[in-house]
Amino acid sequence: MKLIKTILITVAFAIVAWNSVYFRNLDEVRGSRVAKDFNAGQFASTFWTSKLPGAVDKAVDLTALTTLISTNEKKAFDDHSHALGIGNLRYFLVRGKGVVESVEDDNVIIVLDDSKQQVVLATEFIFGNAVRDASGLISINEFTNTMDFNNVSAEINKIIRESVLPEFKKNVKAGEAVGFVGAIELNREHPDLTDIEVIPVQLTIH
Repeated sequence: MKLIKTILITVAFAIVAWNSVYFRNLDEVRGSRVAKDFNAGQFASTFWTSKLPGAVDKAVDLTALTTLISTNEKKAFDDHSHALGIGNLRYFLVRGKGVVESVEDDNVIIVLDDSKQQVVLATEFIFGNAVRDASGLISINEFTNTMDFNNVSAEINKIIRESVLPEFKKNVKAGEAVGFVGAIELNREHPDLTDIEVIPVQLTIH
């Protein structure tokens, strides 16, 4: 009886163990993982071509923005800036036009037509989240992790470096009239309007 009981227990254990194990085709597993992988490049490309143009059309004039900040800072930030959190760093999508004062290795210095304010157009070091966040069209809630969210910024910046800047850098010269749309970052607590750097998303030479 003891032997029979042992055999029955062993068989029962084997049946439970077998039912606990299942096999899947390796290609199916790989395919499932690929399907779940986030493609930051594709997301950024879709954002650039389908969503950003609408935001560009609504970009605030840079001189009008700086004037408003000087007279009604709260309204300027509330009406025109975007940010992910509750910190002081805020992002604006702005537009402007002016004359090139100088072409440097890492940027182009422009003097705005209407205010004669000097503005820096970044042409070499394009990094950070300014363009992603200035549009107000991308929410962190769309992503399952912060790595994917940050990779979108990297891909947007890559588009700028590869599609927006090369032709402009090749042709721009001091004294020429240029127009731009781009993103700027300002600290809401201490907005510095004397050294504004624009990360460009559109550039034209007139």
